[in-house]
Amino acid sequence: MPELVFLGHASFLLKEEGKESLLFDPFVTGNPTAPLKPEDIKADYILVSHGHADHLGDAYDIAGANDATIISTAEVASQAAEKGLKSHAQHLGGRHSFPFGSVKLTLAFHGAGIPGGHACGFVVDYYGKKIYFAGDTALFGDMKLIGELDKLDLALLPIGDNFTMGIDDAVVAASFLKAKTVIPYHYNTWPVIEADPEEFKKKVEDNTGSKCFVIPPGDSYQL
Repeated sequence: MPELVFLGHASFLLKEEGKESLLFDPFVTGNPTAPLKPEDIKADYILVSHGHADHLGDAYDIAGANDATIISTAEVASQAAEKGLKSHAQHLGGRHSFPFGSVKLTLAFHGAGIPGGHACGFVVDYYGKKIYFAGDTALFGDMKLIGELDKLDLALLPIGDNFTMGIDDAVVAASFLKAKTVIPYHYNTWPVIEADPEEFKKKVEDNTGSKCFVIPPGDSYQL
C-alpha cells in the first residue's frame, strides 16, 4: 500500500516497499519544520514544481546522492542536466509514462523562480493511485478540468495564503477537484503563512465531498 510521508512545508515522499519512491519539492535545509536531513532521504524520482528556494531546495543534492531523476519543467530539468544530474523535462499539459505509472504537468499560477520558466503542479499516477500535487498556486477555474480529466484519489493543496491560496480559496479548489481525500501543506513554516489546518479540514468536510487529513511533519498517510 502506498505511503505518503509529509516532510514539512511543501515536501512529500511517496513510497511503497519494493517500488520506486517519489520526492516532491524537497526543501529540507533551512526548513524549520523538516523532520529529516537531506542525507536521510532516499528517492528514485524528484518532482520539482518551480525554482523558488523553498521548493527546489535540496533537490539537486538529494538527486546526486541517490542517482535520482529530476522531473520538472524544461528550464529546471535543463539546469539539473547542466549539473550532471539525471533529468526528464516536461511542460504544462504534457504527460509521460514512467515505471511507476505517469506524471502530467498542470498549470500553477505562481512565479517560476527561474528565468523563462513556469511554475507547475503534477498529477501523478502511482501504481493506479491518482495524486494531484498543486505546487504553489492561486485558485484557478481550470482546477475543475484537472478533477474531470483524472479521477483523483488524493489532492495536496497549499493553504498558507500570502504566497499561495489561503484556506477559503483552497476549499473552493477542493470542491473543484473532487478528490476522495485532501491534505494541506505550505502553512506555519513562518509567521507570514500561518494558517489553521483544522479550520481547513472542517471547511473541506462541511462544504465538499472530500475527506481531509492533517499530517504533522514526519507523519504519513496510507493511500
